[in-house]
Amino acid sequence: MEFENGQTVNIVVASENPVKSGAIEGAFKKLFPELNVQTLKVSVASGVSDQPMSDEETKRGALNRIAGARELHPEADMWAGLEGGIEPTEDGMLGFAWIIVQQMDEASAVRTATFPLPPKVCELISGGMELGHANDLVFHRDNSKQKEGAIGTLTGGLIDRKELYEHAAIMALVPFRNRKLFGDCEIT
Repeated sequence: MEFENGQTVNIVVASENPVKSGAIEGAFKKLFPELNVQTLKVSVASGVSDQPMSDEETKRGALNRIAGARELHPEADMWAGLEGGIEPTEDGMLGFAWIIVQQMDEASAVRTATFPLPPKVCELISGGMELGHANDLVFHRDNSKQKEGAIGTLTGGLIDRKELYEHAAIMALVPFRNRKLFGDCEIT
C-alpha cells in the first residue's frame, strides 16, 4: 500500500525504549516528511536471550517483536522491531542491531553498522551481563541503553544509539519509499 501526501500513518514500535521508538519516528519523518506519523510504543517479548549473542538470534528477536506488536495491534499501518545484539568474533565482540519494518505482508530488514567493544565490557558480557548493564558498570553510566548506549559512550557522543538505529531504519524504509523500483518487500 502506498501512502498519500498528508496521510496519517500509525506505526507500532515493538519496544517502550525511547531510543528505539525515537529512531523509528525520526526515520519516518526524515524519509516521509509529507506524512503525519504517529507511533505507539508497546512492550512485547523478543523470544530470545536478554542479550542476543549472534546475528541470527538478534534478527529473530526483531522478527518476534514485530509478530508480538502485530498481534496486539493488527489495525496499525506498519510495525517496527528493533533488537540489539552481540557477535563474538576472533578479534573480539562486536555490537550491532537489526531493524525490521513491516507493512501487511511486506517487510524490509537492515542491520546497523557494527562496532567493537572494549575487553572489560566483553568480559562482563561473557559472564552473562547485558551490554547496557556492562556499559553502565564500566563507564559509570545510568541506564545508558535508554540514552546514548554503548556506541555513544565509546564515540564520546559523536554517534549515539538513536542515531545508529535511525540510520538503519531509514535504510529499511528505502523499499517502501521506492515501491515502483522494489515491488513487494521481503525479509531476506
